[in-house]
Amino acid sequence: MKQSIILAIGTFMIMFSCNRNKFEHDASGTFESTEVIVSSEANGKLESFQIIEGDILTKGQYVGYIDSIQLYLKKRQLLATNKAIQVKKPDISVQVSSIKEQIAKAEFERRRIQRLLADNAATQKELDDANSQIEVLKKSLNAQVNTLSTSVNGLDEESNTNNVQVSQIEDQLRKCKIINPIQGTVLNKYVEEKEVVTQGKALYKIADTKNLFLRAYIVSEQLEKVKIGEKVTVFINITEDKQKSYPGTITWISDKAEFTPKTIQTKDERQNLVYAVKIAVTNTDGLIKIGMYGDVDFR
Repeated sequence: MKQSIILAIGTFMIMFSCNRNKFEHDASGTFESTEVIVSSEANGKLESFQIIEGDILTKGQYVGYIDSIQLYLKKRQLLATNKAIQVKKPDISVQVSSIKEQIAKAEFERRRIQRLLADNAATQKELDDANSQIEVLKKSLNAQVNTLSTSVNGLDEESNTNNVQVSQIEDQLRKCKIINPIQGTVLNKYVEEKEVVTQGKALYKIADTKNLFLRAYIVSEQLEKVKIGEKVTVFINITEDKQKSYPGTITWISDKAEFTPKTIQTKDERQNLVYAVKIAVTNTDGLIKIGMYGDVDFR
């Protein structure tokens, strides 16, 4: 009986060993993806957020928003203040029009006196008085223009300050909208609709499941066979006796050796130290899953 049990265990181990080594490849590893944790950029109640784990989202897709009523009211207040500032701005041309008319009349009077003086019908003093009056009016005009210009410039600066605040509010309003940053699949959802969130709080995790990476491990003797940018063939198991291949490209080779992960088989099991490589693979049919084991041939 004991011999029968030992024989059965031996047969099982041989079958298991044969099954594991059925597919011979240069290296093996697991599939990874580019994962992004999307966090809140504003504070407030999460008014709309209806994504669920497993949803496939596109880049730039709107997925929810955070309460922004106070920001909206603040923007309206700033816009109303800007209107009030515009009303206060003086119209320089209108304000100085009366002085300009006085200067024009004074210059007309001076020309009349000059003609009379030429006919000895007026005195030099009258002409001097006319010139003096024109100079006084011109100085008054310049002073008024300077005063009005200073007032307009001050109001313009005040308006510009308000415009900057409006731009800040608009930026905060945009950040109240939750926009998905990359195309991919929602892996985890950390909050629910109507919860109060703070700036920096994680909302969900999304991964690009179309463009994956196979992190494989090779021994030192294989380093000369691999180069960044080299085309390779990646395999996944469809069934126990069937594999599917995908084209891949080596995008990274580690410059430091590390111990072989327990779950990874290498070309030479006697090697304890291996080098990690990353191979870009396009998941064209969606069969490759994150964390799935894969094999690679460098030939």
